[in-house]
Amino acid sequence: MATETHSHHEVDHHEGHETDQNLWDGSKSPFKVSYGKLMMWYFLVSDAFTFAGFLIAYGTLRFSMPSWPLPDVVFSTFPGGFHHAPLIFVTLMTFILILSSVTMVRAVQEGHRENKRGVVKWMALTIVGGLMFLGCQAWEWTNLIAKEHMTITTNPFGTHVTDGVYLNEDGTEAKNEMGEVDKFTSGHTYLIHKKDGDFHKRKFKITSGSLKGQVAQESFGPKAFGGLFFFITGFHGFHVFSGVVFLSVIMLNSMSGLYAKRKNGYEMVEKIGLYWHFVDLVWVFVFLVFYLL
Repeated sequence: MATETHSHHEVDHHEGHETDQNLWDGSKSPFKVSYGKLMMWYFLVSDAFTFAGFLIAYGTLRFSMPSWPLPDVVFSTFPGGFHHAPLIFVTLMTFILILSSVTMVRAVQEGHRENKRGVVKWMALTIVGGLMFLGCQAWEWTNLIAKEHMTITTNPFGTHVTDGVYLNEDGTEAKNEMGEVDKFTSGHTYLIHKKDGDFHKRKFKITSGSLKGQVAQESFGPKAFGGLFFFITGFHGFHVFSGVVFLSVIMLNSMSGLYAKRKNGYEMVEKIGLYWHFVDLVWVFVFLVFYLL
């Protein structure tokens, strides 16, 4: 009996040793992951460091300046002429992108089942979601550039750090539509171009604090805001656009039956799915940094 047990252990050890060696053969991956998926993970990790560097740079500049535009004011418009709807439009954009991530999951699931029709259907919906997101981003950029006059060097959204009363050009106190004296409050954001879309840098006199009685002039907000916003959101938009192109190519290959012949669970669909989920995850951080802080 003891001899049989000893022989059994020897066989197990020998078999386990052979299995370990086979894992390190040139034709197999030691991580039980294909070469393509492993390279995709390497790319995503490196790209994550790139986005992290951009967002850290934004945060450093954001908190090193005494004033910064308030997101509730900058992003308060909605298509159709609606105003004073803070973050509603960008919330819709985020919902569309997250929903496209759900359809991508379904495409990967259908690929594991070797269901060509299901893969094509859900990838098509994912592409539609990506195009809708890009369309929303194009409208947002157009609105900020054409109507709000924000550029990479000009930021029309300024935050005042002291209280005061606006003055007209003749030195009299400015009044609003209600006939009340037009005041600005410390810590609040105001648009400099208030009339007919033109820039108006009105003077105001300070009526409280240590600067009481002095007259100052309204100025634009920090220049870095426009440049950082367009660069980082544009960089992310380029990733979404690239993803839509890759998704379209892979969907066409799926329709042709190319991946069905390989009998590998539509691995290419799974790889582009990893990329698409990464793009969605990055947008969550961009949304947090630009639109909520």
